Amino acid sequence: MTASQAMTTPAMPKAVAGAWRVHLAVLAAVFAALGILFRADIASMATIWWTSETFNHCFLILPIIGWLVWQRRAELAQLQPSIWTPGLAVVAIGAAGWLVAEAGSIGVGRHLGVVVMLQGSVIAILGRAVTRGLLFPLGYALFLVPFGQEFVPALQAITADLSMMLLGLFGIPAHIEGVFITTPFGYFEVAEACSGVKFLIAMAALGALAANLCFRTWQKRVAFMALCLAVPIVANGIRAFGTIYLARIYGIEFAESADHVVYGWFFFAFVIAVVFAIGWKFFDRELDDPAFDPADIGTDSAPVKSNATIAGIAALVLGIAAAPMLWLTATAATGTDAPAMRLPAVEGWERTDAAMRYPWQATYLGADRIVEGRYRNAEGQIVDIAIGYFANQSGGRDVVGRGQGGLPPESEWSRIEDLPAPESASAYRIVAPGPVSRIIFEYSWIGGEWISGTRQAKLETMRARLFGGDQRAIGVTVSAEGDDARAVMHAFLADAGGVESLVDRAVRLAD
Repeated sequence: MTASQAMTTPAMPKAVAGAWRVHLAVLAAVFAALGILFRADIASMATIWWTSETFNHCFLILPIIGWLVWQRRAELAQLQPSIWTPGLAVVAIGAAGWLVAEAGSIGVGRHLGVVVMLQGSVIAILGRAVTRGLLFPLGYALFLVPFGQEFVPALQAITADLSMMLLGLFGIPAHIEGVFITTPFGYFEVAEACSGVKFLIAMAALGALAANLCFRTWQKRVAFMALCLAVPIVANGIRAFGTIYLARIYGIEFAESADHVVYGWFFFAFVIAVVFAIGWKFFDRELDDPAFDPADIGTDSAPVKSNATIAGIAALVLGIAAAPMLWLTATAATGTDAPAMRLPAVEGWERTDAAMRYPWQATYLGADRIVEGRYRNAEGQIVDIAIGYFANQSGGRDVVGRGQGGLPPESEWSRIEDLPAPESASAYRIVAPGPVSRIIFEYSWIGGEWISGTRQAKLETMRARLFGGDQRAIGVTVSAEGDDARAVMHAFLADAGGVESLVDRAVRLAD
């Protein structure tokens, strides 16, 4: 049975049935066109769903949305679809969000923009009354966006703090530094995989669905959602503490193996059981209750005038959606050749291949040129330096962003704290198992100027892409190990004549 047939019931007037057929056909065509326009972003979302355990549940969102719409078919059949121009504003918001996110290489922003444009298409083509009937399924589509990784550092910190609190309650001596916990019987890290983010996001999606299906009032729905967010966080802290406690009794290897068994879908099932056990007695809505009352929604005041009018709305939707791509094409910078690069000599320092206490390497993915190396002075102090040159920041090739600079992606290194930074730089400390500590100075040169701070560098990159500025960029990472790392790095930069002089000699920039 097709979607248009599902809407055509024996009780439905022929005019309304015809309107549903036309509007659904136009909506399907618009969805197909948007799918072609933004196929790269849709494929990117699907790839994340498939490859990241955090977002595997997203594959269930589309069938759930289909089921939610099917549940409403009898009520929707009593409504007449009609074009509604305010839906174009929603499409425009999504398009603007996509434009800014594309300029800033923010993947989650592009994904959100695409989903909002699809939502706006439904609103514009099916109308106000139908939109009110589909309000929850439309909103639930936001869970298609693979968001939440931004919360990982905060969740790591919360889990570590809860573990420390419980260790204190049980009289177990422990010391915490960032996400690293040291005890007399072992050294533990609350890694990204242990932050609980994948269960929190999946629980949020499940909780939103249950809140809509099982409660009538917004007060109960909000309270249930708060429960769905709080319980996984607390439970994850207890699980992390339990792992450390088991290590105390049975050893670290046993604790790790037990954690691998518990920390999976068994843990998620336990969290679900706890949440629903608490909320069960407050459920006040039957599953087969009508999703909405068509009489309360009413009908759109603007009837369908002609297929040409619907076609006009569809054309406007596609025109608004395509506008950001046309804009970026018009403002795209022309390609430039990357200059030759070499690390310069620094008075009082010589190049060295001395081993590191723990493997580390700065990262500039997508750079056209990269030079890196280690310098050692007469006192045996060592500084690491990396310079990445981007002839044109585009297609996700950015000098700043996740995985760029001094914190290696997919590694044992964790960012512990931000530090006071030298001029035109950002500074922070990272730690690896051992523990081994490093100080990082990061510098960004974008479009001819040294930019202070990661956020400002991101904004400058976006400005250049949006308005056609110089999109050349250079990233510089200076780093050293140990307690005296900061003093060693300052001494190296002073001997090099400052970061500007160091880069000028390495890159030989032409004005």
